[in-house]
Amino acid sequence: MAASGLVPRSPVVTLAPSRTVPARPQTRRGRLVATYDDRAGTAVLDASSRHLVRRFSGGLTPELTAEVKAAGGGRQWFEQQLKPGRVTDAPGDEIDSWYPWLRLSAKQMFQNDQAETRSVWDVATDLSRWTTLRRIASKRQLQEVMVDFWSNLLNVSLFHDDAIFWRMDYDRVIRAHALTTFDELLNAAITHPAMGLYLDNAFSSKESPNENLGRELLELHTVGVDAGYTEDHVKASARMLTGYRVDIWDPSFRAFYDTSWHDTHAVQVLGFHHANRERDGRAATKAYLTYLAKHPATANRLARRLCMKFVSDQPSPAIVKAVAKAYLANGTAIKPTLRALVDHPDFIDGAGLKVRMPTEDYVATVRALGIKILKPTADESFANAMYWQYSDNGQPPYEWPAPNGYPEVDGAWASAGRVLTSFTVHRDLAARWWPTDQAQFPKFASLLPPMPATLAEVIDHNGLRMLGQRPSAACRNGIAELLGMSLTKRLTKDQALDYWTIRGILASLLDSPQHLHR
Repeated sequence: MAASGLVPRSPVVTLAPSRTVPARPQTRRGRLVATYDDRAGTAVLDASSRHLVRRFSGGLTPELTAEVKAAGGGRQWFEQQLKPGRVTDAPGDEIDSWYPWLRLSAKQMFQNDQAETRSVWDVATDLSRWTTLRRIASKRQLQEVMVDFWSNLLNVSLFHDDAIFWRMDYDRVIRAHALTTFDELLNAAITHPAMGLYLDNAFSSKESPNENLGRELLELHTVGVDAGYTEDHVKASARMLTGYRVDIWDPSFRAFYDTSWHDTHAVQVLGFHHANRERDGRAATKAYLTYLAKHPATANRLARRLCMKFVSDQPSPAIVKAVAKAYLANGTAIKPTLRALVDHPDFIDGAGLKVRMPTEDYVATVRALGIKILKPTADESFANAMYWQYSDNGQPPYEWPAPNGYPEVDGAWASAGRVLTSFTVHRDLAARWWPTDQAQFPKFASLLPPMPATLAEVIDHNGLRMLGQRPSAACRNGIAELLGMSLTKRLTKDQALDYWTIRGILASLLDSPQHLHR
């Protein structure tokens, strides 16, 4: 199998789960802290902290390692991240200032689109870029991860012809509720104009109810297809949601509740019963959505999905049960649900068992290479051009067309085609071929240990910096094979900075299982 456009490197590349023997954790008053790799002179995290941070961030960096160390360990950092409003985020604030049009209303976006001032499709593309930039640079890493998770569960495809005008506001709603309660999040998402337009509820009336949203609410967003609901329950679900409208013919793209469209017949769905006599059915709808959010089947389904995202594709019944129990005991609150997940013994056992999805890989690659992306000034600027790069990688944010969201199981992202495409991206960024405008890359000389040094020492130095851990023996041997050198060969600074030597090392570390897994 050819990799990175250089030479075959099959000894390095595999998507099979990869485990490395961790350094013995150091503790201070019962807290896990960073260890220190004396041979490379680099601070590293203990195995459990490293695993926790890799699962709830876009990827380890030396700066993030320092933050975790300052917090007292991974679990303490995790607690800080659960309160994103208290995390100072200068890089994220700077990125926010680059895209002021994302904060415009649906009406303003429609007016700009009609006046050809700025196409709404361009704004939607910028939402994708802004999202990816925040995943790369924001200090609120856990929030970015959870926004991704909930956006996938409650998917509204980005370039839907009608929903696109409300899609940016929908993102703001998901962000506002990403760490609150699922009850609040579900109520806000299901009644949002973007969801109504995407799944046709905006055109559903008592005379002609549309079942799309009513069905997906049960099948995908809450209890799941095995919960025992019937076709009559789907129809009742659709009738309960009538009244939430968006006028696509109005220049303002006005969203409103229309009491004349709401069906007022009694509703029964699973164990939910409501007389639903009022013309204004919003209170009844809220009761219905709250019931579904708190249903045991929803708890089990969300718990399993969270465990599949953050633990393994086949989580044990024990951890699913523990997470579901915390979810129900805390009134669907998201923070204690996540605490139950990371505190369960099965969580640490999942280290190295999840393949990075393509955009996760892209984000982690930019972070690992230490690329600082600057404010875009033209189409070829990194912040703009990267859209085409990560889109070619196969998973641009929010572009899955179906309501079920991107698949999160490893098998969906472990094909030969996906791996080879990732290799191309790794090579382009590691070699600094494209994109490069309006971006700062570390000087190659700054990536070297004190020289002269052996090839193994140069590889380890960069592995610790990029991966947060020493590369595996297979990875080291594969790089040596790629470069046609012995690991014990002593290199001068000039030899290490040879064009293909340093670039081959960086690209190969990105191609390794330790990077392709999180």
